[in-house]
Amino acid sequence: MTKIDIAFIGGSGLYKIPDISDVKWVKVSTNFGQPSSEICTGSIGKCNVAFLPRHGKFHTISPSKINYRANIEALKKLGSENIISLSAVGSLRNDYIPGDFVLVDQFIDKTYLRKKTFFEDDLVVHLPMAQPVCKNIKNKLADSLKNLRINFHNQGTYVCIEGPQFSTLAESELFRSWGCDVIGMTNMPEAKLSLEAGICYASVGMVTDFDCWHPDHENVSVDQIVKTLNDNSEKAKKLISSIAKDHKLICNEKIKNLAKNSVITNIEKVKNSTKNKLKNILK
Repeated sequence: MTKIDIAFIGGSGLYKIPDISDVKWVKVSTNFGQPSSEICTGSIGKCNVAFLPRHGKFHTISPSKINYRANIEALKKLGSENIISLSAVGSLRNDYIPGDFVLVDQFIDKTYLRKKTFFEDDLVVHLPMAQPVCKNIKNKLADSLKNLRINFHNQGTYVCIEGPQFSTLAESELFRSWGCDVIGMTNMPEAKLSLEAGICYASVGMVTDFDCWHPDHENVSVDQIVKTLNDNSEKAKKLISSIAKDHKLICNEKIKNLAKNSVITNIEKVKNSTKNKLKNILK
């Protein structure tokens, strides 16, 4: 199977990627159900890429209904070694303004309805999550953003809420008091599952608005938010093209084997059915 150098997962407003040749939309079955969509594969220059619209081709899947496990296993089956997630976020800071990009490096997971691990049966894996983002990819993204002259922030803590409702004012102020920088609904458990599958993961948050804490938030119209979303999507397409053309991403060998090295259970005691279900994840 052809190796996928970079897999892109697109969030709100990003449903296709530019400059891709030899396009094929591939239907991938997984042991954890159906992914959000068929997956677009092709190449940008010498880089083999894949693209998965997280909410489906027509944005019909709510954040809590996304089958994150199927999405990650599908990308793993296609041979993906790196994942770059792009998603709309709200800002929890005065200096992270709409239109800015944020290279997320930490997460706080406040979701509670989602399946968060591949290892739920008779195999226990305690995965270290202190550093959830691949520094190699993050540095490459920073270089590309600088070259494109897109305003960005080189670090950010992303709090992931269940949704689909936005946070209350009290919640927004609480997240700010925790030191969170941006808020979104989709990067968890996506990042956790990527690491369980041995795939390097990086996250680009695209600020569309200030969360409801901001005194001027109510003065911002939906039309303005949609315009920012569309502008961000155009910048995201330039970033995708740039990072793919300079695709010398070195996937971290430690991440590749992170789950295998975190198994607590004696493998001899694991059912064959479980081993078969996880064959794509632990291969």
